[in-house]
Amino acid sequence: MPENERPPGTAHLSRPAHRELLLEGELEVMGRMPWSSNITLLVTLRCGEEIGRAVYKPGSGERDLWDFPDGLYRREVAAFELSNALGLGVVPETVLRPDGPYGEGSLQAFVDADFEQHYFTLLEKPELGEQLRVIAGYDLLANNADRKGGHLLLDPTGRILGIDNGLCFHPAPKLRTVMWDFAGEEVPSAVQLGARTLLDGVPESLAELLVPVELEALLERAADLLDRPVFPEPLDDHRCYPWPLVCGVRWTLKNLTTLR
Repeated sequence: MPENERPPGTAHLSRPAHRELLLEGELEVMGRMPWSSNITLLVTLRCGEEIGRAVYKPGSGERDLWDFPDGLYRREVAAFELSNALGLGVVPETVLRPDGPYGEGSLQAFVDADFEQHYFTLLEKPELGEQLRVIAGYDLLANNADRKGGHLLLDPTGRILGIDNGLCFHPAPKLRTVMWDFAGEEVPSAVQLGARTLLDGVPESLAELLVPVELEALLERAADLLDRPVFPEPLDDHRCYPWPLVCGVRWTLKNLTTLR
């Protein structure tokens, strides 16, 4: 992305300052993100002299789904809290904001990524293989039902982050992903260690975002992963793959749409 089209990020902030900006910053909506089935807004955040960008997903903008309850924005926050609890750092920092301009929703730090990249291009880079495997392992635990190729972003430091995690934590098996290339391989040790940590105790910040049956299923997946730490094979079923496989991989400020 040309330098003059890159929105200012918050990478210069320490994590406490970054989190304060997400939690306390004044929100100004810039526009609606393209290709999103639910309302997804790019916002500017200001808190004192600090400024940054974030992605705001209000609960009021969600479409009803037959298999997931309302409140996908809470799952976006839970996805970050799970990544944090596992010690993996594969989801951008995400918080609940009850005071958004369109009501309560999730607010996720904007990733100043190379939006030409996606899972299938990143897969061609051997040096990124371990990061991809870690995210694939994370998705097993989160039970991610919508891991499209464009949901993996490569930030300026070379770190891969997973976004659009609202369709996670269903108590029934729902894994739907493009990341089947590691089938039969051992799940990375970092994910196994994270699963053990989770079984030792779920942080309250994560537990309070899930209902008991979802939390129980999460712990069962962690135990199952430790019993057999191998990536599964895809079933002979189209439902194992999301549609479209890649979505939203070209993004510039020019693609923002004005709210009507």
